[in-house]
Amino acid sequence: LLGDLRRALDAGDVELHYQPKVRFDGQVAGLEALVRWVHPERGKVPPDEFIAIAESSGLMPHLTEYVLETALAQVARWRAQGLWVPVAVNVSPRDVHTPGFAGAVAARLARHGVPAGALQLEITEHVLLEDPQRAADTLAALTGHGVKMSLDDFGTGYSSLVHLRRLPVSELKIDRSFVARLAIDNEDAEIVRCTVDLAHSLGLLVVAEGVEDDETWERLRDLGCDAVQGWLVAAAMPPDEATAWLLARGSRGWQRPRAALPAAE
Repeated sequence: LLGDLRRALDAGDVELHYQPKVRFDGQVAGLEALVRWVHPERGKVPPDEFIAIAESSGLMPHLTEYVLETALAQVARWRAQGLWVPVAVNVSPRDVHTPGFAGAVAARLARHGVPAGALQLEITEHVLLEDPQRAADTLAALTGHGVKMSLDDFGTGYSSLVHLRRLPVSELKIDRSFVARLAIDNEDAEIVRCTVDLAHSLGLLVVAEGVEDDETWERLRDLGCDAVQGWLVAAAMPPDEATAWLLARGSRGWQRPRAALPAAE
C-alpha cells in the first residue's frame, strides 16, 4: 500500500476535496482541504489509514508537499474567478520538524502568486511533544510570513492548556467528539462552552467540527462559537463541485435550509 501511495502521488492520482467553514451569518470563512485516494483495486482508502502509513514511513513530507501544491494551485484558480476564500491544509508534526519547512511554504506561496493570508495550516498540539523549540521556531517563522495557524482536535490531548499558551495560533477547532453529543450531553455542552470562553479570552476564533443537525447549530450559536464545519453545511466536495458551491452562494453566503412544512392532511 505504501508503494502504491508513492506511485499515486507521483502520478497525481490523489485528490483533494474541500469542505466549507461558515459563520453564523452565513458568510464562508474558508475551506479545509481534505485528501482522498481511490486505489485502483482496493477502492476508497480511508484517509486515516494512508496518512498513518505516510507518517510512519517517511512519506509524509512528500504527501504534504503534494497537498500544499494542489491546494495553492486551486486557491490561485479561485482567486482568478473572483473567489477570495482561504484554504486550510493539515500538516503533521513531522512536517513542522522538517528543516526549512517554513521557507518552503513561503516559496510555494510566491510561486503560485497566493498571499500568505489565503493559506491556513492546521496543526495539533503534538507538534510540541518531540522537539518543542524547533517546532516553536518553525511556527513563528510561518506566522512571520503571514500564514495563519489553526489548532485542530482541541481537547483530545493531554496538555491542551499548556500547549495553547505556547502555540502562535489564531483559531481553535473543537473536536467533533465533543460536538456530536452537544445537544444531548450536558457535560459535553459544558466543555464546549468553557472552550469557547477560553479561546475568546485569548483572542482566538472558534470553529466547531462535525456539525450535522440544526439543534447542534443553534446550541453552538448560543454558546458564542464563531463558525461551523460539517455535513449540515456541506460534505467535502471535489474541486468542481466546491467551485459551483462557492459561486452559487455569492455575496449572500450560505443559508440554512428551512425545515420542510408538514404535508396537508
